[in-house]
Amino acid sequence: MILGSFPSVASRKSGFFYMHPTNRFYKTLGALFKEEEPLGTKDRKAFLTRHGIALYDVVESCLVRGSSDSSIKEARPCDLRAILSACQTVKAIFVTGQKAYTLYRRYFSEPAFVLPSPSAANASSSLADLVRAYGKILAFL
Repeated sequence: MILGSFPSVASRKSGFFYMHPTNRFYKTLGALFKEEEPLGTKDRKAFLTRHGIALYDVVESCLVRGSSDSSIKEARPCDLRAILSACQTVKAIFVTGQKAYTLYRRYFSEPAFVLPSPSAANASSSLADLVRAYGKILAFL
């Protein structure tokens, strides 16, 4: 399971995860699995299902300015315990980005791995860096 912080404006509008056109999440996973980057919600859902990856967010609701993680206020966490009890096949939890990880540690005690944010705002991580870091996922699939 991979958790983000809270959906971007583009993701909230489309109703699916990591949908901003400059976000490198699906480009990273495509490269990791040596496949083309899945485009569009239908192809992305099929890709994630095929590889046994579940997505969700740490924060269920909050006050946020645009898509800025740093502006998240009054965060209400997701009901992760209900999700994990309903889905017995989760082998590991990964959290994308430091803000998501900070929020995760505030609300949950289950162990999790932190991955670099795939956001274009994280310019310090190249695509190759992201693919290397996200390689941790492969050990659990």
